Amino acid sequence: MKFIVSTTSLLKSLQMISGVINSSSVLPILEDFLFDINGGNLTVFATDLETSMSTELKVESKENGRIAIPARILLDTLKTLPEQPLTFKIDQKTFGIEITSETGRYKLTGENPDDFPKVPQPEAVTEVTLPASALTNAIAKTLFAVSNDDLRPAMTGVLFQMSPDGVVFVSTDAHKLVKLHRSDVKAAKTAQFIVPKKALNLLKGSLPVNESSVSVSYNKSNAFFTFENTKLICRLIDANYPDYNAVIPQNNPNRLSINRLELQNAMKRISIYSNKTTYQVVLSIAGSELKISAQDLDFSNEANERLTCSYEGGDMDIAFNARFLIEMLGVLDSNEIEIELSTPTRAGILRPVEKAEHEDLLMLVMPVMINN
Repeated sequence: MKFIVSTTSLLKSLQMISGVINSSSVLPILEDFLFDINGGNLTVFATDLETSMSTELKVESKENGRIAIPARILLDTLKTLPEQPLTFKIDQKTFGIEITSETGRYKLTGENPDDFPKVPQPEAVTEVTLPASALTNAIAKTLFAVSNDDLRPAMTGVLFQMSPDGVVFVSTDAHKLVKLHRSDVKAAKTAQFIVPKKALNLLKGSLPVNESSVSVSYNKSNAFFTFENTKLICRLIDANYPDYNAVIPQNNPNRLSINRLELQNAMKRISIYSNKTTYQVVLSIAGSELKISAQDLDFSNEANERLTCSYEGGDMDIAFNARFLIEMLGVLDSNEIEIELSTPTRAGILRPVEKAEHEDLLMLVMPVMINN
């Protein structure tokens, strides 16, 4: 079997899906790309058994065939070659591979393509279509709040709740929570599933930036994301998501409005002086003034700043982990934000003042006990 392909287009395609491959796989074949040529189209697959990605590109070829090629050596070779046509010659009996460039020849041994794991096929799926930009935005705003605690598997992914009213994306690690509702994406019937963090990171890096659409199909065990020439398939997290609505406080009489960047920058400065275990910062709100303070008694460090704000409610002191607030403020893209508070022991809610079209975003952060 022989085919000719451009170095640049092949490298771009392989880099897009190479994040699936684990560096220390149990099965050696999982460290390979599967090349499948059919009618002048090359489809490349990568999998770690939980997540699979494939992408298509045009090649010059008169034959059809398949070969598993070691990913690392192929990527390292392509990265150092300038743009040019490459010729691949494959011996389908010995799985020997010869790559010829304008100036050199490189030989390596592939593996039997029949040993490559079968990629799940969409069976009995429900499908919805949404703009690529909407999915990219949803991932960017929820992924940071996903838990890394493997003892609570449900929280190590993002919950997708599909309904005729729209789609809700939820993530939480028990300290912070994000709930994003999009009203412009409708599903025929109600369903929910949890997509793992790795799959969402791969999607975030490969979704197109243009106005194209993404087809999302799902059944009880897998989700299938299809866009342009690329497909991503992931095994869903088989666990019950916690009742997140139960932790969102409903009556929050105290409301503070403030410039997001001013608050974020002040938080970054003040947190330098906070205790490096708790990262505790105290927000003291009185009238139209917000005082932010932190101290680290172990090193006699302390700092405070005053910011002007708009505030309705009684004077109060409440403490948060500065890192959580800084993360949330970095993900919000409104110039002004609103923080809803009830008591110093109940969660604070952050919302953007300037709302994006079709989007309702709520972020929740748990307080920390104030050290006297």
